[in-house]
Amino acid sequence: MPNIEVVYCPQPGTCDRVQLTLPEGARLEEAVAASGLCQRHGLAPESVEAGIWGRKQPRHTPLRERDRVELYRPLRVDPKEARRQRYKRGKAEKPTDAK
Repeated sequence: MPNIEVVYCPQPGTCDRVQLTLPEGARLEEAVAASGLCQRHGLAPESVEAGIWGRKQPRHTPLRERDRVELYRPLRVDPKEARRQRYKRGKAEKPTDAK
C-alpha cells in the first residue's frame, strides 16, 4: 500500500498537505479525490491540473510509494506579460543620465 502526499498551495506561502495510504495500483485521479483538497478549496476536480514531483501528469498515471501529488493553481498572469511588466518597471526606475 503506497503512502502518498497530496499538496495544494492556494496562495504563495501557504500549503495544505494530506497524507494518504492508498491501495496498490492507485492512480493520480484517485489520490486527488481521496485527499478532499478540491472540496476544501472549492476546486472543480475534473478541471484542476495535477502532477507528481513538479511534473504535470495525466490523470490515469499510477502512483508509487512516497509520491508527492501536487495540485496546480492557474497562472494569474501570462509569463510573457509578467516579463514585459518587470522590464517596464525596471526602465522607469533607472535614472537617465543628463548631460
